[in-house]
Amino acid sequence: MLQPSRASRFKRCVFSSVTAAVLAVSLLTTEAQAFPAFKQAVAETAARDDAIAAYYRGADFDPIWTGQGEIFVKRRKALINALSRVEDHALPSARYDVDRLVAQMASARSARDLGLVEVALSKAYLRYARDLTSGMLVPSRIDEEIVREIARRDRTELLQSFIAADDAKGFLRGLAPQTPEYTRLMKEKLRLQRLVSEGGWGESVPVAKLEPGDKGRSVIALRDRLMRMGFMERSATASYDSDVENAVRAFQTAHGLEIDGVAGKGTISEINVSAETRLKSIMVAMERERWLDRETEGREILVNLTDFSAKIIDDGKLTFRTRSVVGKNQSDRRSPEFSDTMEHMVINPTWNVPRSIATKEYLPLLKQNPNAVSYLRLVNGRGQTVDRSAVDFSQFTTRNFPFDMKQAPGNRNALGLVKFMFPNRHNIYLHDTPQKALFKREVRAYSHGCIRLQQPFEFAYELLSKQEDNPKGFFQSRLKTGRETHVNLEQNIPVHIIYRTAYTEAKGPVQYRRDVYGRDAKIWEAMANEGVALTSYQG
Repeated sequence: MLQPSRASRFKRCVFSSVTAAVLAVSLLTTEAQAFPAFKQAVAETAARDDAIAAYYRGADFDPIWTGQGEIFVKRRKALINALSRVEDHALPSARYDVDRLVAQMASARSARDLGLVEVALSKAYLRYARDLTSGMLVPSRIDEEIVREIARRDRTELLQSFIAADDAKGFLRGLAPQTPEYTRLMKEKLRLQRLVSEGGWGESVPVAKLEPGDKGRSVIALRDRLMRMGFMERSATASYDSDVENAVRAFQTAHGLEIDGVAGKGTISEINVSAETRLKSIMVAMERERWLDRETEGREILVNLTDFSAKIIDDGKLTFRTRSVVGKNQSDRRSPEFSDTMEHMVINPTWNVPRSIATKEYLPLLKQNPNAVSYLRLVNGRGQTVDRSAVDFSQFTTRNFPFDMKQAPGNRNALGLVKFMFPNRHNIYLHDTPQKALFKREVRAYSHGCIRLQQPFEFAYELLSKQEDNPKGFFQSRLKTGRETHVNLEQNIPVHIIYRTAYTEAKGPVQYRRDVYGRDAKIWEAMANEGVALTSYQG
C-alpha cells in the first residue's frame, strides 16, 4: 500500500513556513548586503561549484535570491514552492531537501548567514533545473545500450535566464519538457496514483484463458478489472458476452497485443499487471521524456522499440505508421537507443555484411563448405572479388578474417529494396526485408539490431512527398533500374530511436508495452535508489 510521501506531508505546512522564512530573510536584506561578510560567504561557498562561482564573480556577488525588494521575495517563494512539488514530476523530494532550505532561511541571523542561504538556494535551483530539463539520471550508466546523448543546458546560462525572467513562477514551470507527451504522462501519473490509493484494479483474473461464451467467477473478475481500467462500461454480466469481448479488444489495442477479442494467456498476463507496475512505467517514461531533445514543430521519425513501430510525425501529428522488426534480445543484437538525422535513402541497396555477422555467423559455414552462402561476394582489400575455391578458410579467425562480404541488389537482398540512412557509429538504419512473415507476429524482435519496416515503399513515398510532385513515380523509376541509387533528402529529418513501455496518443487510452529488453526495470531501480517512490495521491 502506498504511503503519503514526506514531500506530500511537507506541502501541508510549507506555505506558512515559507512565508515566515521569506520574511525572515527580508528583514536582513536591507543592511546585510552592504556588509563584506555577505559577499565573503558567497565567495567561499560558491567556490566549490565552478558555474556558481563564475556567475557570482561576474555579478560582483550581487544576490539572486536574498536581495531587497518584491522580485527577490517572489523568486524565493517560487523556488521553494516548486521544490515542494517535485514528486509531481516523478523526482525524489529528498534530493532537494526543501525543509532544510526553509529552516536555513528562517534561522538566518547575520550577513554571513544570508550569504550561505544565497548559495544554497542557487545550488538547489540548478539541481532542480538540470533534473527537470534533461533528467536526473545518466542513461549510459544504467544500460550501455542506451547511448543517447543528453543535451545539458549550461548552468551559468540557467542562472542568467532565471534572473532575466519577469515571472519566476512561470519560468520554473517552463523548465519541464513542453511537449504534449510529458503533459499527458503527468496526467496519467496523477490518475494512477489516485486509483492505487483506492485499491487499484481489484482482483486479478485467476485463469490463463477466457473466451466468448465462458461464464462464472473468472469472467466476473475479468469484467471488473476491465471496468476499473476504463475499457468497459458498468455491467452486471457474468458471461463473456459481446461487451466483454469488445472491451478485451480495446485492451489488446492499447497494449500492443494481437486483437482477437479472446483473453488468452498473453492478454490475461497483461490484464493482471498491477496499477503500481503501470505507475512505474509512467514515471520511467517521464524521466525518458526529459532525456529526449525533441522539437514540437517540423517533421521527425519516431521508432519505439517496445511497440515495434516506426512513425513519421509532422508538427506533433501522426502522418504515417508502419510495423517494424527490431533487434533480438541478445547481448550483441539489441537495438540501441539514440537520436540522429536521416540524410538519404538507398534504392536497390548492396548489403555490406557487418564484420560481426561475417566472422561469427558466416565464417564457420565457409570453413565447412567454401561454397556456403554463395549469394555473397568475398571482396579483398583492393576491392576485388575473391575466388572462394582458392581460399583456405580454416586459417582464419574472427580477428584475422581479411575479406568483406557483400550481397548484390535484388529481391533476396537482406536489406530488401530500400534502406534509409542516418549515418551513425552504431551502424543502425531502417530498411526493407524479404522476411515479410515476421511482421505478423505480436513480438517482433528478430533482427541484428537494425530496424526492418513492413511498408518501406510507402515510408519512402511519404519522405519524398516533401520534395517530389510524384513521389511514388520518382521512387519506382529508380527501383526499376535495378541499380543502387542514392537519393538525398532535401531536408534532413531527426530520427529518435526510443524505448517506451508507456506512451500516450492524442486521443484514447495511454498505451502500455512489455519491457522487451528489461531496460525500464533497470531505470526504475536507479530512480528508486535516488529516492523516487510510488507515493499516494494527495487530493
